[in-house]
Amino acid sequence: MHEISDFRSDTVTRPTPEMYEAMRTAPLGDDVLGDEPTVKKLEKMVADMLGKEAAVYLPSGTQSNQVAIALHCNRGQELICEFLSHTYNNESGAIAFIAGAQVRPIHGKRGVMDPAEVEKMIRPVNLHQPRTTLITVENTSNAAGGAIVPLENILAIADIVKKNKPNIKYHLDGARLWNAHVATGIPLRQWCAPFDTVSVCLSKGLCSPVGSVLVGGRDDIERARYLRKQLGGGMRQSGILAACGIVSVTKMIDRLAEDHKKAHRLAEGVTALKGVDIDMSTVQTNIVNFGVPGREREFEGWRKRLQEERVLALHLNSRWRFVMHNDVDHDDVDRALKALRAILS
Repeated sequence: MHEISDFRSDTVTRPTPEMYEAMRTAPLGDDVLGDEPTVKKLEKMVADMLGKEAAVYLPSGTQSNQVAIALHCNRGQELICEFLSHTYNNESGAIAFIAGAQVRPIHGKRGVMDPAEVEKMIRPVNLHQPRTTLITVENTSNAAGGAIVPLENILAIADIVKKNKPNIKYHLDGARLWNAHVATGIPLRQWCAPFDTVSVCLSKGLCSPVGSVLVGGRDDIERARYLRKQLGGGMRQSGILAACGIVSVTKMIDRLAEDHKKAHRLAEGVTALKGVDIDMSTVQTNIVNFGVPGREREFEGWRKRLQEERVLALHLNSRWRFVMHNDVDHDDVDRALKALRAILS
C-alpha cells in the first residue's frame, strides 16, 4: 500500500526507476532542428508498432488530437464524433479555437457510434452547409468508463469513410488504445489500420511523465510537425522525455493487464455497497465509474472524507471515477473499499 492511494487518473503515475536511468543516459540533440536521436528512435518505434509510415512526438494528448483535427479540417468545415468524446468535451474548445471547425456529435452507447447514424450525419455538398471532412473515434472511451469500441464497429465506420474518400478522413484518439489492445489481444496494427491518423498517450498507464505520439502517412506527419511548432510544441532536448517513452512502449504495455484486474476487483467490491449504481459490463479496462442516485449533493463531502482516509478520487457530474495504474496496488484497492464502506454503511 502506498502512503496515498491516488485513483484520480492514470496520469498521476510517476516515472519508473528504469525511466529515470534512461533520462540520465539519453543521447540528446535538438528536436526542432531535426537532430534529436532519442526522439527519432521513439517516433520510429511507435510508427512501426502501429503500422504507419511516420510519427511525431508531442507534449500532450490534447495537442496531438488537435493537430490531427487541424490536419483534416479547415475553418468552417465539420467533424463527426461521439457526444461524450474527449476531443469534444475535454480539450478546452480547441476544435473551434485551433482548426476553426465545428462538431456534429452523435449520441453513442459506451462511446460506440451507430454506423448507420454516422452515414446519415455526413453532409451532402451544399452551398448552405459545412463540409464533413473528418470522423473521429475514441478508444477506449474515457467518459464511458474505459469501455472498448469494438473493432467491428471501427471497421463498419471505416467502410463509410472509404465511400467518401478523399473528402473525409478518419482519426483515432487512442489515448488508452494500449488498454484495448491488452484487454482484447487484438494487435495494435490491426486496431490502427483503418485510420488516417492515430494519437496514443505515453503519460497515462504507461507511466511516462509527459508525451503523446501522433502517427500517420508521411505527408500528414510532416504537416503535423509544422502545426506542432506553430502551437509551441517544439521541445528542443526532448530526448530526456522521449527516453521514458521508449521504456513505456517496450516495458509497460503488458502490465496494463494488472490494472484491469484491480479495476474488476474494485468494481466487484463496490457492487455490494448500499445504493450504488454500477454496470459491470462497462468495467472492461482500468476505469471504474459508478453513481449513488439521489445522493449527488453529498459527493463533495464524501471526497473530503476519502481524502482523510488517504484515498484520492474524482466525482464527475453524477458519477464517481476511480482509475487504476502502476502506482496503486491491491492494498490500495482494499483501502478505497474500506473507506467507501464507511461512507455508505
